[in-house]
Amino acid sequence: MELKSAILELIRQAATDLSPDVEKVLSQAYEREDKGAPAKSVFDTILENVRQARENSTPICQDTGSLIFYIDFPEGHSEKSYREAVNWAAVEATNLQYLRPNAVDPVNGKNSGNNIGINAPFLQFHQWDKDEVRIRLMLKGGGSENVGAQYKLPQAPLKAGRDLKGVRKVIIDAVLKAQGLGCAPGVIGVGIGGDRVTSYILSKKQFFKKIGQRNPRKELADLEVELYKDLNKLGIGPMGFGGKTTVLDVFVETQHRHPACYFVAISYTCWAFRRKSMTIRNGEVSYD
Repeated sequence: MELKSAILELIRQAATDLSPDVEKVLSQAYEREDKGAPAKSVFDTILENVRQARENSTPICQDTGSLIFYIDFPEGHSEKSYREAVNWAAVEATNLQYLRPNAVDPVNGKNSGNNIGINAPFLQFHQWDKDEVRIRLMLKGGGSENVGAQYKLPQAPLKAGRDLKGVRKVIIDAVLKAQGLGCAPGVIGVGIGGDRVTSYILSKKQFFKKIGQRNPRKELADLEVELYKDLNKLGIGPMGFGGKTTVLDVFVETQHRHPACYFVAISYTCWAFRRKSMTIRNGEVSYD
């Protein structure tokens, strides 16, 4: 399969076929809710939507999001060739209605109509030593993006200091403020450290982890589990209707920071948790 067609298929899968790990926790959330509760009805609708999107190869959500690509490739490959293939695939996916046109010029308000614009799609390249190519795609919806947040510790109003206890407080504050606006239940990605830009980058990279995957550092894994339990006690529930499930998982990662700075970036993605990856090895393409 040529690169352009392979990336087009990656976009189609991301837009129309929710990953098994996400669908599984949505089904578990449905089972947890009480019979007759609004939350149970919401989850029933969500799961039916997931099924129909897969069967009909139609978008899971009408907001097909911004296209964010992470491309890992061996030495000697051309970044230009990947960019050209991604742009072609984005245009074709828009024509086939796997994607909604979501690239708008902020000055004149005009939509490009094909998802192509400055930094649209967004591509991040990384050269590695492996003899294979990995392309990861995230379709990031606007509603969930709007409820992301970044905090600079310490935060006096929250009594949040420069430690994991302070980190925990600002994460709870961010999810509480989001309420149902990010199309809950959401998945929370947290980036601790770095600067304002890199903390957000780190937080979004967490979305490529599988549901239930824990950080190898015990103190961070413990924080993820603690936050998952505490955030689901907020009672916000699916789409803000109340219920037992407000988040599907929490992923936390750290990076070194400047001594004067302590940033915590909190990225939120909705239940339509759309991310897929493809690997090209010995000319063969596989998807996950």
